[in-house]
Amino acid sequence: MDGEGASSGGIDGMVKGKIALGPREASASVDLTDRVHLLPCVIKHDGACPVSQYFKPRKSDMVADGLTVEEAFFRGRKLHGVTVPIPNGYRGYVLEKKKIKEGRCSEVAEGEANNWASRAEFQNITYWNHDILPSKHDPIVRSFHWFAVSDAVS
Repeated sequence: MDGEGASSGGIDGMVKGKIALGPREASASVDLTDRVHLLPCVIKHDGACPVSQYFKPRKSDMVADGLTVEEAFFRGRKLHGVTVPIPNGYRGYVLEKKKIKEGRCSEVAEGEANNWASRAEFQNITYWNHDILPSKHDPIVRSFHWFAVSDAVS
């Protein structure tokens, strides 16, 4: 699926940009389904890391609000997580900000500030809570209801 979009924001209310959602090559699309996690913390590192050596989610026997709960530990803290599917007709993307090539500075002058490309796709996401068990009332689960609203009004 290839597409372009514009993001809004900035001082004048419109900052233009491109988001290329198609893979660079036919075989370049990486599927990260079952490997995308949303942790309840901030990690101040940008780069490679042996995450699988330290973060080892496992199934548990717990069920909360009809959701099968997983367990994991991160830096000594117990986390409870749930894997939720991206709604049908949608998919998640991992985006990479592309650098503007030399000689293309005119695009920036014309207001095109951002240029993004898809690096990978995913069909579900596992989100983690620290202090409470996951539930159908968690913000990420509730946010997926907006897809149905969007479909209904479009």
